[in-house]
Amino acid sequence: MKILFLSDIHGISDNLKYIKKLDDKENFDKIVVLGDLYYAGPTFDNSKQINSLEVKDFLTGYQERLICIKGNCDSDVDIKASDFPICSQISLICVDGLDIYLTHGNEYNIKKDRKFQRKGILVYGHEHYSYIEKKNDMLFINVGSISLPKKDSEASYCIYENKTFIIYGISGKVIEKVSF
Repeated sequence: MKILFLSDIHGISDNLKYIKKLDDKENFDKIVVLGDLYYAGPTFDNSKQINSLEVKDFLTGYQERLICIKGNCDSDVDIKASDFPICSQISLICVDGLDIYLTHGNEYNIKKDRKFQRKGILVYGHEHYSYIEKKNDMLFINVGSISLPKKDSEASYCIYENKTFIIYGISGKVIEKVSF
């Protein structure tokens, strides 16, 4: 199973053409969007063009393979207007014997693991910069943001295949990698 994880699109479609080319090449079995699909918020500096309808149409084109999680900036109106389901808070997929929990990251993350005492892998975004860290029996993977990276990072995404997670920058550079 080959899975693409991305997060924090925030209505900005700039890098979705890259994601389309990547999917054409890799042919992902699943595409997981970890929240903040459309809304940019009051702290957005308007440096990029917002086109939420283009983002919605892009994601709708993948609806048979799409798993979406609600982010803290995704409204109920956005969810109702989408042509695909958007899960709330947290979801679980089991792949290759691994429990992979999916969330946005605002409620469950490495800093808020008091709410998440489990074994497995928690994959999320929300913080807009990527990292992989292990804590107790959990592996925490933040895929970063495909549209609005922070902390001098580049836009990023993660690919899972054969018990390996690799975070890539939009430049194609490997940022982090972990295997089981």
